[in-house]
Amino acid sequence: IIETYELLQKMPDEKAKKRHLDNLEKGLKEQYTPRMKRLTLRQGKLLIKLVDRECNQNAYQLIKLFMGSFKAAFYNTFASLFGASLKKTYDPQGEDWLIEQVVVRVINGQL
Repeated sequence: IIETYELLQKMPDEKAKKRHLDNLEKGLKEQYTPRMKRLTLRQGKLLIKLVDRECNQNAYQLIKLFMGSFKAAFYNTFASLFGASLKKTYDPQGEDWLIEQVVVRVINGQL
């Protein structure tokens, strides 16, 4: 995400930025759509939280930054049809403390 943001800052005009983001989106969809379609609702909600944990921005903010407000709102509305929200944040001290314990153990090689 940081690399993409920095690369976009160096691009000469909006047309080049749009072309790059369109190609990036296409590649990501080709690579991840098959896996994402197999996620359960619970796994999808966990993924939304883990994106926030890793990026310090929720999924809605990231989509809005790179793809615009319309797509961010569209994807969030779609997620809400299934009881999820792309605006959900990660709370390692609160409701997500157990997830945080698992993540830390995985990072430390204990799991």
